[in-house]
Amino acid sequence: MNINLLRLSNLRCFESVEFSPGPALNWLVGGNGAGKTTVLEAAHILSHGRSFRAGGRSAPRRQTASEFTLYAELCRGGATHRLGMTRRDEQWQARLDGSDLSTLAPLFEISPVVCFGPESLSLITGPAEERRNFLDWSVFHVEHESLELWRRWRRALRQRNLLLRTGAPDVEFQPWEQELASLAGRIHAMRSCCLASLESFLAEEAEWLTPELGSMRISYRPGWDEAAGLLNELATHRPRDRERGYTQQGPHRADWSLHFTRVAQREHLSRGQAKAVALVCVLAQARWLKQRIGEYPLLCLDDLGSELDTAHVGKVISWLADKPIQSWLTSTNEPNSSESTTRVFHVEHTGITSV
Repeated sequence: MNINLLRLSNLRCFESVEFSPGPALNWLVGGNGAGKTTVLEAAHILSHGRSFRAGGRSAPRRQTASEFTLYAELCRGGATHRLGMTRRDEQWQARLDGSDLSTLAPLFEISPVVCFGPESLSLITGPAEERRNFLDWSVFHVEHESLELWRRWRRALRQRNLLLRTGAPDVEFQPWEQELASLAGRIHAMRSCCLASLESFLAEEAEWLTPELGSMRISYRPGWDEAAGLLNELATHRPRDRERGYTQQGPHRADWSLHFTRVAQREHLSRGQAKAVALVCVLAQARWLKQRIGEYPLLCLDDLGSELDTAHVGKVISWLADKPIQSWLTSTNEPNSSESTTRVFHVEHTGITSV
């Protein structure tokens, strides 16, 4: 998947800007605060419906504006598509190829974007939610029904939590707990299958990028005791859940992690090592998507050199140059590159110009 044109209106520092990247490696160069990361953020919003930066869905809106708009023209499977998104009054309006959409899912499906930046450290050292989001986004691109399963899960979970807080009798829990157990089994099966197929890509990227950490393995916790079964777990823990007012078991509490033979615990990783491991996950995800959907996603790398040594950065640049993948990278300095397929753009608040 390649984005050929991106237009932003009222997004952070930009009142209006247009970006026409090349099909391979694209460097976005400029000073601090010039808007380089905002361009990558726009691509991420098209693919995920949210920013990878803190502050919620409305935070990217320019301070003096009531809405922000994104428009993109991309090539997917040999066809060109036009995508549009507007965020106004805490609501999304979206269009695909001239037709209004009732949900953002078709945009996410057609525009896979994988991002890596300073915040990606939380994929390794942060809360389990970050790792669940990484896994569930991967699942979505090969199992589109997963989105509807999660909607049904959240609805049933809200109902059970409401019953917990209102002191409802036990008999009222049974239909919702049966629904939760059924949905959890399907969600768990999709996640397990996805992780199993991702594992070889993660191992290969880790062996290449972080050999100093030793061999890698994955551990996965579904969020409940599989031997007991979620239905029994929900009934057993219902008194404790009543005290706390929320459900403590289920796929919303799942987690997975990477383990290395030369590192006892992830807490023993330096920041640079943890960031390199996060990069392993991102690169593996990009290769895995290529195998599963037939095309590479757009790969956005923000401030790649931050906390990564020159050897690791050089490896990643070689990785990009060796593959038919569109990538956007940010830097405060122009790169030293003689590759004819590399394009460099200068970013300012007033616009983006090709160097």
